[in-house]
Amino acid sequence: MTALQPPSGAAAPRPEAPAWSDPARASAFQQWMASISGRHHLLPASVRLASADASFRRYFRVDASAGAPTRIVMDAPPAQENSAPFVQVAQLMAEAGVRAPQVLEWESADGFLLLDDLGRQTMLDVIDPNDPQAARPLYDQAIDALIRWQLASRPGVLPPYDRALLERELALFPDWYIARHRGIAVEGTLKERLERSFKAIVENNLAAAPVYVHRDFMPRNLMVGDADALGVLDFQDAVYGPVTYDIASLMRDAFLSWDEEFVLDVTVRYWERARKAGLPVDPDFGAFYRTVEWMGLQRHLKVAGIFARLTLRDGKPKYLADTPRFIAYIRATAGRYRELTPLLRVVDEIEGTQAQTGFAYGRM
Repeated sequence: MTALQPPSGAAAPRPEAPAWSDPARASAFQQWMASISGRHHLLPASVRLASADASFRRYFRVDASAGAPTRIVMDAPPAQENSAPFVQVAQLMAEAGVRAPQVLEWESADGFLLLDDLGRQTMLDVIDPNDPQAARPLYDQAIDALIRWQLASRPGVLPPYDRALLERELALFPDWYIARHRGIAVEGTLKERLERSFKAIVENNLAAAPVYVHRDFMPRNLMVGDADALGVLDFQDAVYGPVTYDIASLMRDAFLSWDEEFVLDVTVRYWERARKAGLPVDPDFGAFYRTVEWMGLQRHLKVAGIFARLTLRDGKPKYLADTPRFIAYIRATAGRYRELTPLLRVVDEIEGTQAQTGFAYGRM
């Protein structure tokens, strides 16, 4: 859809000012802005909505005077969002040489943060899905940022991506996608097949060497600015876990799909550079690619559940429109490995993508 342009000579529409459902929070925000505006040459009247994400966080953009750059304000209500991990990981990324927002101010009691502005265009905004070769330089930059991030890894700094977390994430698929979105009871044969498949997925993923994991490293969270390096956003959920996770996230995107030839090409480039840098990737690319696929499968099952939850619990139906992409990812990977045949049968049954195999699941 092309944005409508104002008639010649007409004033451009005023950017959307943030709306507040809580007058007390609106007042706290105005007071905070007034207290920091002088130090950063901010123009509080210019505050406007920049973006919102799948959580309770919102982002505003604010202008500055005297030629100072625009800034970003994060609105993260403490009752729903803990900003401490964002502040911690922003510092870790800066120490790793990764371009990420600098935290200029943090009002922890109210959940307001002032950040530097990495630009208005994401990698997803500028990619042509029909021209993978043109996208290659951006993916090369993404690989460089990822390797710098992983090389900075130290145990005991970020929460572990352990068995308990892997299992909680996988549970989102039966709980939210199958039971609540599809309305199918998770019991009997269906439950047994899921449990068997999930056990194999968790064991496989726990075998990968641990590094820092961004956990949502994809073009939508990578900013294209004036610098040669991509900026990295949305890193507050970072953990210490499988080295395969972020490259799987990058190449099996929530909002963009590539042919396997391009996925393989970029994954090989990452693997070669990671090996040269001394990262703990399998020395055999075939074995490494298998672990990437299984890690990606974990992510796809989790995100399908999250997207269903965003629709049914949080009233954000736009995310569910991308669910078919994840079901396609799940089917492709499950169909490639014999150990995952039970999962493939479950997905085909609930999606109606294959003839019945002699059993049926009860509708709730």
